[in-house]
Amino acid sequence: MPAQETPTVESIAALIDHAILKPELTDAEVAADLDVAARWAVFSVCVRPSDVARSVARLAGTPVATGTVIGFPHGSTSTAAKTAESRRALDDGASELDMVLHIGRLRSGDIAAVTDDIAAVVAVAEGRVVKVILETAFLSDDAVVAGSKAAEAAGASFVKTSTGFAGGGATLHHLRLMRGAVSLAVRVKASGGVRGLDTLLEMRAIGVDRFGTSATDTILRDVQRLVTTGSTSGATDGSSY
Repeated sequence: MPAQETPTVESIAALIDHAILKPELTDAEVAADLDVAARWAVFSVCVRPSDVARSVARLAGTPVATGTVIGFPHGSTSTAAKTAESRRALDDGASELDMVLHIGRLRSGDIAAVTDDIAAVVAVAEGRVVKVILETAFLSDDAVVAGSKAAEAAGASFVKTSTGFAGGGATLHHLRLMRGAVSLAVRVKASGGVRGLDTLLEMRAIGVDRFGTSATDTILRDVQRLVTTGSTSGATDGSSY
């Protein structure tokens, strides 16, 4: 569990993967969101696979990394499709991959298939960060634990709660299960419903290392208010991710 610390804009921005994943986003809206990420100097953006190259180009000269999603949002594409998608994303300049594990196979108890699917993407990544999305809204507690352990066994860098598109997001209960299921060598990412600073800090206190959110502007303005007034607004942007 991280030690309690006074948040700053810089320290919180360093925990954020700014999500730009909604399927209806126009090119102009993607560009505007990339500019939000650059303005706040967040850790990374997580963009649609078709937006990786433009993200890398637009963020050149900033500290913001570009990540993307694999097998998103259902996780049910073949391993061959996931590895091909991963290779293309890496060729386009992605430095992190957030892959959805095969949810149905996990729920079926076929842990070997789930592990092999993840391991194939990890192999293609060649040491780059791979985050494994469990989609916890669909899983029993036992399956959350089993999926987390499979991700570690396959060599993933992170376990992650959700896509943000399954009707449920990160919960403290699931995050505690995930943190307890893996060693400290594996980090935990919360995504889905992380829309305010208070939520982020509560999750951070139980060991969450990274946050996927489209509410970056709201959260970091909350930090500014906290630093200057000692309280946050508690506002949300209504986004699903």
